[in-house]
Amino acid sequence: MDKLTVIGGGLAGCEAAWQAAQKGIQVVLYEMRPDKMTGAHKTGLLAELVCSNSLRSREIVTGPGLLKKELDLAGSLIMNAAKASEVSAGSALAVDRTIFSEYITNALGNHPNIAIIREEVSVIPDSHTIIATGPLTSEAMADALKTLIGAEHLFFYDAIAPIIDAGSIDYSIAYMASRYGKGGDDYVNCPMSQDEYNTFLEALKNADTVHKRDFEDAKVFEGCMPVEVMAERGRDTLRFGPLKPVGLPDPKTGGIPYAVVQLRAENREKTAFNMVGFQTRLRWPEQKEVFTMIPGLKNAEFLRLGSMHRNTYINAPLHLNADLSLKERNIVYLAGQITGVEGYIESTAMGLLAGLNAARRISGRETLLPPRASAHGSLIAHLTTSDPAAFQPSNINFGLIPEIAPAPGMKDKKLRRKMAAEVALKDWAEYINLVGYR
Repeated sequence: MDKLTVIGGGLAGCEAAWQAAQKGIQVVLYEMRPDKMTGAHKTGLLAELVCSNSLRSREIVTGPGLLKKELDLAGSLIMNAAKASEVSAGSALAVDRTIFSEYITNALGNHPNIAIIREEVSVIPDSHTIIATGPLTSEAMADALKTLIGAEHLFFYDAIAPIIDAGSIDYSIAYMASRYGKGGDDYVNCPMSQDEYNTFLEALKNADTVHKRDFEDAKVFEGCMPVEVMAERGRDTLRFGPLKPVGLPDPKTGGIPYAVVQLRAENREKTAFNMVGFQTRLRWPEQKEVFTMIPGLKNAEFLRLGSMHRNTYINAPLHLNADLSLKERNIVYLAGQITGVEGYIESTAMGLLAGLNAARRISGRETLLPPRASAHGSLIAHLTTSDPAAFQPSNINFGLIPEIAPAPGMKDKKLRRKMAAEVALKDWAEYINLVGYR
């Protein structure tokens, strides 16, 4: 039986390797780190989380919640790691980055069907291969893929939020709470008055960014918008986005602040907090000057400042089959963000499907595609049926998932989503039983 080569040890590559190995396929997993690092990674651990430690909402009436439930039902390694490394984050699933990556590194390293090789791959093998090199694909692999598909890559720019030392936060101003009381008091909340918000907004809009001219015409992914770009879109854009105050009354006043900056725990010990929604391309000195204007963060110590990097992905409708194989060479699969999905769990989902599809092909069995009603199937539909001329990366959302026709007079959107989620999970359960995940 042929071996499967997986190139890239991020979330998608690790999930793909795990799924195929669990089916009895011999897998060789290549990861170039730590010998060759990217501009965003800091360690040599597999599945290192770069931008955030959050896997987003747990609730199945949200796209991320439904997708995570499907992954969990399919025995996802990434979901197992998330549960083993979880930190409290209200209704969201957040993880301790180090514990999370160590769990995955150990699980793959100890699997009898997986060999891990630490070196860069610059030539695409002419054998069963999954390319899961992620948004920070090396130049050599990008060139090899470009040669194979005969087209230039698309790209957009992604941004990373700062991390703050917990001991430097002023808790006489900031307070602990989760929105609407969901979960525990998991977030640090920095309340702003209208005057404080207006002053902060003007400073943010006037601050200098890295390589400002280079980014003027850049494609910036809507789901990971730099905070200063949001500020330029209107005075209240931030207040209806990451700084929305609803559901977060200040216990000191009993009232709802004009705006609230939230910080989410980075680790179980809660010694570090991530600035939620504060992805940024601001220069580092500007970040310190502007972000310390936030009430409660005057003396903030930044353990990591924000940064911006280029993400690479292909024009999936032109080049991908529904089983995630390339139209140009159908024994080569893509997985993760390079396919045109955006987000940790979306990348994981594409890794899961690529690993399963490749394993079935290697075993001489036909590929079985996920049901259209499922979150997995909806992502595949986005990748393969979108207009190539307007294709852009997407997170999972209920706009991609087929809506259940409501009963006459039914106006409750949450109920309609619940009904759609129930159909998705029913179809998904039948699918995983059919393809034999476990």
